[in-house]
Amino acid sequence: MRKLPCNFLTLFLLSSLVASCNTPATPSTISTATIPPPTISIATPVPPSPTPTPIPLRPAYKLDTIFDYDLHIVSVDQTIIYPNHSGQSLDTLVFAVAPNYWPNCFFLQDITVDNIPVTNHTLTAHRLDVPLPTPLAPDSAATVTLRFKLSLPYLDQANALRARIFGYGDVQTNLVNWYPYIVPFENDEWIIREPWSHGEYLAYPSADFEVNLNFANPENKPVVAASGYAEMSGDFTRYTLTEARTFAISASREFQVSSMQAGDAVVYSYYLPIYQQAGWAAMHASAEALQVFSQKFGMYPHKTLSIVMADFKDSMEFSALYFHSRSFYDLYNGTPGDYLTFVAVHETGHQWWFDQVANDQALEPWLDESLTTYSEAIYYESVHPDLLPLWWSNRINFFEPKGFIDIPVYDGLNDDNYKHTVYFNGAKFLADLRLRIGDESFFAFLQDYYAQGRGNVVRADDFFRILDEHTDMDYSDIVGVYFRNR
Repeated sequence: MRKLPCNFLTLFLLSSLVASCNTPATPSTISTATIPPPTISIATPVPPSPTPTPIPLRPAYKLDTIFDYDLHIVSVDQTIIYPNHSGQSLDTLVFAVAPNYWPNCFFLQDITVDNIPVTNHTLTAHRLDVPLPTPLAPDSAATVTLRFKLSLPYLDQANALRARIFGYGDVQTNLVNWYPYIVPFENDEWIIREPWSHGEYLAYPSADFEVNLNFANPENKPVVAASGYAEMSGDFTRYTLTEARTFAISASREFQVSSMQAGDAVVYSYYLPIYQQAGWAAMHASAEALQVFSQKFGMYPHKTLSIVMADFKDSMEFSALYFHSRSFYDLYNGTPGDYLTFVAVHETGHQWWFDQVANDQALEPWLDESLTTYSEAIYYESVHPDLLPLWWSNRINFFEPKGFIDIPVYDGLNDDNYKHTVYFNGAKFLADLRLRIGDESFFAFLQDYYAQGRGNVVRADDFFRILDEHTDMDYSDIVGVYFRNR
């Protein structure tokens, strides 16, 4: 038998394979066996662990506010994010509610904590206790919401509680200490004090603020001075302020406004038209003081500072805003050596010694008032050195101040005696201290005191502890003259 060539055999086999593929298969040739699919290993994805949301450094306040200027009604939806940095569990939060001192003024509608209604709260005088549905653990935060209304008092209801600052008058309406806030908690104590006939009594934690202000009659809304930086957002104005103690508002249809730049901040002055020159002078003095104090103590932290002329006896500080008594505008003599400038600089100094470095104003008022009064001298020696002797003569020595400066407001006898002791004798204490330890140590101390105290509520012990870090000089004899409790 003859063998086929190899290539011929290959072609024959290929053609047979093709023919078999083109021949239809009969049902009997179909295999019903199931062939298992190949095993494929698929790893189940593991979701990443959620990153814990850090609790805020400070309480955060959001106040959605509708202001009926003509009916003197303020309606507020308030949200507070409150971080517990106390190091211990809290079962209650304590609020200061200053408007409750005025009859038929404060109307609390409801409170929730983490979306749970709270009905067993108690409001007595200006203290509101809110029991928590569950204890607030250390390093955690609670969200508190409150709805309330204010029916504002008339400013002429003069009484011992500074009624002539909060409320409405013939030309302006002032919202100060107008919302409930959670008071500082330190050393197992909620710091809330009783008001007095003079001086300040509230202690404030550092906080962040967002105030969304809408007017019930926007077509005739007033000019608004406020603590925060203003941005239009639709039909309302949003004000923001960070690392501050308070948020204040003043509104009037008669305000005129001037402004000027001071470093990174804008200074605004709000005044009635007949006081334009004095309004400008107060603005200019505050702008100068902002720059001096930023250099001497530490940088001014806010974007704005508002000066508001007001119809009450004294001037009064709030965060990024202060009220300046109309009486000082009436006395303005056209020079920087008068009370309009003295007190404008004083209230500007409170942006350091009150707003940034806070204290218990009822029990240790010297910590802000003495230092703020002496800050006036630092301004004059820096900007108007020729007027420094006049400042000492007219502002301080004329009143022959004496007495221990570390008295609480309750021991001040009356407003004048309290100021002469705490403000004016306190300025003399700081002048004597500076002379003893020298300028280099004194200003290094002030800068460190500002740096360490910023955002905190300081005590006298903090003042002297930080002072001792900057001097080895013995000043105990000076302390013996000015202090009764050291």
